[in-house]
Amino acid sequence: MIDFLKILKTLTEAEVDFVLVGALSAAIQGAQVSTFDVDIVHGRSEDNLLRLESALESMNAHFRGHDDLTPTVEHLRTPGHQLLMTDYGPLDVLGTIEEGLDYPSLASDARVISMNSFDVQVLRLSDYLRIRKAHPRARDHARFPILEAALQEEE
Repeated sequence: MIDFLKILKTLTEAEVDFVLVGALSAAIQGAQVSTFDVDIVHGRSEDNLLRLESALESMNAHFRGHDDLTPTVEHLRTPGHQLLMTDYGPLDVLGTIEEGLDYPSLASDARVISMNSFDVQVLRLSDYLRIRKAHPRARDHARFPILEAALQEEE
């Protein structure tokens, strides 16, 4: 079971710079989609990497399938994907997403959504749909009508 609020709150309380991406970003904005993990793109400044490393440590994060391997600043510094398991569920920590989009490029147009007692930067639904259409996976095709309907409701 995933407790996405705990993951997001832990990152936010640690003052980690990140943008929520992936299906959860769409679900938070009203799309009727499900997901089994939290996907974030994080800032890769040295200070932010240290805050992120500390937040991940507090959630007992480790690489999926490798209980004894924990993420370090060196792992987090890369543009690649760190697929982690935490005490609260799966967390994908991404240096970039499709089209080489990194934290600064995503944060400049992110939507800020209030989640109870904290705010989260979220990839806009229109951007999520555009990216997924440009780089579709098999499961994305079934989501397109749902995402388009949610986007129409938002507008």
